[in-house]
Amino acid sequence: MRWGSLIIPVLLAVADALLVNGVTFGLELNVSLVAAAALLVRRKLPALVFLVTLPGILIGYVWFAPMIALYTVARLRPDRRLLGISALLLAAAHFIPWPVSDFEPTAYRQNTLTLIDACVTSVGPIALGLLVRTRGELAARIEDLTRSRRHADELIAEQVLSTERARLAREMHDVVAHQVSLISLQAGAVQISAEDAKAREGARTIRELSVRTLDELRHMVGILRAAGGDHEELTPQPRLADLPRMIELSALNVNFETDGATRRPGHPEAVERAAFRIVQEALTNVRKHAPGARVTVRVNEAEAARQEAANGPAQEAEDATQEAQETQEAAEKAEETGGLRVEVRNGPPDASAVAPGLPGGGHGLVGLRERAQLLGGTLEAGPTEEGGFVVRADFPKTPRVTGTA
Repeated sequence: MRWGSLIIPVLLAVADALLVNGVTFGLELNVSLVAAAALLVRRKLPALVFLVTLPGILIGYVWFAPMIALYTVARLRPDRRLLGISALLLAAAHFIPWPVSDFEPTAYRQNTLTLIDACVTSVGPIALGLLVRTRGELAARIEDLTRSRRHADELIAEQVLSTERARLAREMHDVVAHQVSLISLQAGAVQISAEDAKAREGARTIRELSVRTLDELRHMVGILRAAGGDHEELTPQPRLADLPRMIELSALNVNFETDGATRRPGHPEAVERAAFRIVQEALTNVRKHAPGARVTVRVNEAEAARQEAANGPAQEAEDATQEAQETQEAAEKAEETGGLRVEVRNGPPDASAVAPGLPGGGHGLVGLRERAQLLGGTLEAGPTEEGGFVVRADFPKTPRVTGTA
């Protein structure tokens, strides 16, 4: 096709020269054939080839060669000044007869028709050349836009996949780590209390397998943060109403305090799910790092938090404890968010309790803080003066997002 687009215009120009000037060599035919042959290099030297073809229309009265050359100039060298000069030169070469002495200034009708033909001959190739060039530029720009949009879609898909991977990693850590650590704790209790040697050996094996499972889970969480995951919810997600059952199964000394927030509807699903995961992860951390400690779990509405804030200073003046100050600060934050407050506080570990020796992946509190921030809330965690630990989260009434936390 490339060679065809190069040779076919030359053949048309040669045919035009032969039809107009015959097959007898002379000045007119020779000039016309030179103009036709010059078209072979029109893509490399479009302006020079156009100048070479002008004698063909002036002397040999051929149209194809100069018009094709002017079209090439317009397509490859779209300079306004160059196109204007080229159009004037082609119109002049078409309008002025050869020899020049044959020009009759008084032949108004003939001169007008010739001038119109000259203008059409010069303007037509330029318009066509600019049209083809513009079409090519638009096609290239559309291709670039399509490529850019495809790349943007890929980046968005990767970002969504990365967010989903992080969510799945948090879900795996929260659910599996909680259950496996509970299994390990129960196996440790059986290992200590069982009288039968085989039972103790079986409990020890279960405990070792639990520790190994949590260690593998830690690696799997890292893999999920760097690999794809399923975008569908495969099982019903826990809500605040599931907290009492989960606390009951935790095998910890837990005091659960709530103003009915776990039973009243109206909280967004994402907030309830995040609150459940925070309590679950906090209890898992208690089993890991503070075995035998007493735990207090509080889940309150914002209104209850304001009432507690009002009673906080009086209690602080009465017993001068650090807990009253922390309660006051937490209540103020709950009042700002105006939604739900979740607090898990544990005391120091029991020295006589056996630590389960469960591995930690380091993603627990980080994932909980990400959950809270994703919903527009806050999460604080740190040690207490009594040697324990406290995890406190505040959620707004209307979270920023409700589908991925």
